[in-house]
Amino acid sequence: MSIQSDNQAWLQASHSHGVNLSLKELMYYKAKARLLELAPRVKIKNSLAGQYLAPHKGRGMEFAEVRHYQQGDDIRSIDWRVTARTGETHTKLFQEEKERPVFIFTDFSNSMLFGSKLLLKSIQAAHISALVAWSACQRGDRIGGIVFNQHGHLELKPSARERAVLKLCHNLCDNHQQALTHIDEPANSMFSDNLKRLNHLAKPGSLVYIVSDFNALDDASFKQLEILSRHCELIGCHISDPFEHHLPAFKQTVTVSANGHDLALPLMDKQFRERFAKSAEQSFTTRMNRLTKSGLSLIAFNAATPLELQLVRK
Repeated sequence: MSIQSDNQAWLQASHSHGVNLSLKELMYYKAKARLLELAPRVKIKNSLAGQYLAPHKGRGMEFAEVRHYQQGDDIRSIDWRVTARTGETHTKLFQEEKERPVFIFTDFSNSMLFGSKLLLKSIQAAHISALVAWSACQRGDRIGGIVFNQHGHLELKPSARERAVLKLCHNLCDNHQQALTHIDEPANSMFSDNLKRLNHLAKPGSLVYIVSDFNALDDASFKQLEILSRHCELIGCHISDPFEHHLPAFKQTVTVSANGHDLALPLMDKQFRERFAKSAEQSFTTRMNRLTKSGLSLIAFNAATPLELQLVRK
């Protein structure tokens, strides 16, 4: 079978349209939840990036038991009540809480409403968000998040079980439809404002997935990411389209519209395509480096390949 026929078969099996988002295709990832492991210090392998989840920071601690004090124990953990009652020094033991909130920050800005092959980047972002949510639900973690486009946002406070996932999925569908409906209207970047909302929403120790192409980040956005990374574990899911890295060869000039302007692309010119690829690589590398310095562990995804084919289980 050809790649095109394979893609068509996958679109049918996953109930995906590629442009319009439906609840049914997000439900598809319920059965795929095991593709993603949210436990700390476990690898998430990706055929494109090979990144790893960093050990999470700031997890809450809960009381486990009291035992006799041993040399090397932290004196701040001494249980003075038990010590006074027994006449022997005892210390408290704590363990990490098993449950932590998982927040999903999904970007449907105008730059995400692009795709040259299988899916719009925004559709792939919705698939990733749904997969993270179903995986968190399977672990018993509470799920919260922010879904936004350049005209508005929807917020989900942390809650548990399938109803939290379904609420997120409904938010994804509603916000994506709004983004498509108003794509031609003037808009402002909402990334920094929504990161500020996320900083207020996510408590210390939370695991945060940021799903975006990161194309429109400004200094204020990077500042918010740095603040967030101080008390949460940040995973950046960077989504791109092959067209953004390498232009296809074509027999004539192609005109495209971008930010209200028409651009002529001489795709028949090999040197032009090579210059574009070099410039795109430099821009991509610069963006990735700055995101990493801001505290994100990055995983790269593309919109031209089914999500499950880009994830490899440990």
